[in-house]
Amino acid sequence: MEDHEAGAGAPEVGVSRGSPTPSGQASPSTGRYGRQVQPRSGNGQGGDTSHDQKGQHQKGPHQNGKPKKRRKRRRGRKVFARDEARPLATGASVPAANETPAARPPQPAAYAPPPSAPATSPRPGQGARTPPPLQELPVFAALDLGTNNCRLLVAVPTRHGQFRVIDAFSRIVRLGEGLTANGRLGDAAMDRAVEALKICGDKLRNRKVRKARLIATEACRTAANGVEFLERVEREAGLKLEIIDRQTEARLAVSGCGSLVERDTQGVVLFDIGGGSSEIALIDLTGHRSPRLANHIVSWTSLPVGVVSLAERFGGRTVTREIFGAMVEDVAMRLRAFDGRDRLSHLLSSPKFHLLGTSGTVTTLAGVHLDLERYDRRRVDGLWMDRDSVDRMVEKLVGWDFQQRVANPCIGADRADLVLAGCAILEAIRAVWPSERLRVADRGLREGILSELMADDGVWRNSGRGRA
Repeated sequence: MEDHEAGAGAPEVGVSRGSPTPSGQASPSTGRYGRQVQPRSGNGQGGDTSHDQKGQHQKGPHQNGKPKKRRKRRRGRKVFARDEARPLATGASVPAANETPAARPPQPAAYAPPPSAPATSPRPGQGARTPPPLQELPVFAALDLGTNNCRLLVAVPTRHGQFRVIDAFSRIVRLGEGLTANGRLGDAAMDRAVEALKICGDKLRNRKVRKARLIATEACRTAANGVEFLERVEREAGLKLEIIDRQTEARLAVSGCGSLVERDTQGVVLFDIGGGSSEIALIDLTGHRSPRLANHIVSWTSLPVGVVSLAERFGGRTVTREIFGAMVEDVAMRLRAFDGRDRLSHLLSSPKFHLLGTSGTVTTLAGVHLDLERYDRRRVDGLWMDRDSVDRMVEKLVGWDFQQRVANPCIGADRADLVLAGCAILEAIRAVWPSERLRVADRGLREGILSELMADDGVWRNSGRGRA
């Protein structure tokens, strides 16, 4: 069971997509996240291929008794990340996000620069700065073991506040299956998670990782045998995971989505609908804005309900409108007990307020909205959806039966019994914080971990690349 939210298709993270076109897609003249795409020559390189001025000047073939040779000036060229897999030192490639990694050979420790990267530094006075080759950049890693998914990102820093993903893994393991009823992690669920974590361990051991943070969330927080399970993970997969608290989880989700909050935004309600819990952070940006979005959280909560736990209590396969309404009310009741829910009430009517969702629920809604034949992270991450579009998508999914949900390529069999529970959580959130706009984020905890690790390590300090 592979998860479509692997994130491997995101070479650079930390860049906000520009204002969307009416269809919600980026302009054809821009790359992902709104980056300008430089024209390429036939060999895939960017920039021009002009020769040295002296070499262009024509002279006689035997001037001064020797033929005059033309000399080419080697210019430093920017390396543009592409959608396809990048080459390794051995000629192997990084698996795509939906590729089954179990069939991959062991990965070598270092990456070679793409062929378009120059081997030498630019000449003095050229003005262009050549970034260091990938194998010289420090490597950071983030692993998130949740109630439903096991996800890994490996990345290197690029421009200030940004990084390039060089490897990724994501698999739906349903670690929290049966947890609501039994209070314990089941044997089959633990076996699935351990197998996925073994793959992650192999990936990490085959790289020179400077810093990594490996976290476990709600399932391990609440299960009676959660600590015991993590001891087994350390024995069998060689990975030592930490169980983070709900406040840390909310902060990391905010840190991972900072670049999707535009400069003129005044207020945001960011929510992360997970498998066993849902984190909500209220962000007030009316004052001076600091580089870290998490510094502007004025209130937060973590609801002990997610798509897996809600679907197990109410049923996920057959969901009538009455059952769906009951799920919405269950979440709404929990939100009414959240004392800090009114901290952004002065901004709710502002056009500079919006919702920001980071979860499988909102990315699935976005994929259905775009009528994608196959989930495409590049088109989903950063997408804006207006209130009417969200209403239509929720109504469409509630009207579908289980087989219709399975048949949709952005839902599939792995999510068909969970997506309506996610929609119910979303509807309860929208009722408390009504907004004309929802921005979709296919990023979250792992990106937040990487951003914080890199910032704390000082990799962007005095980088000479300027602030984003």
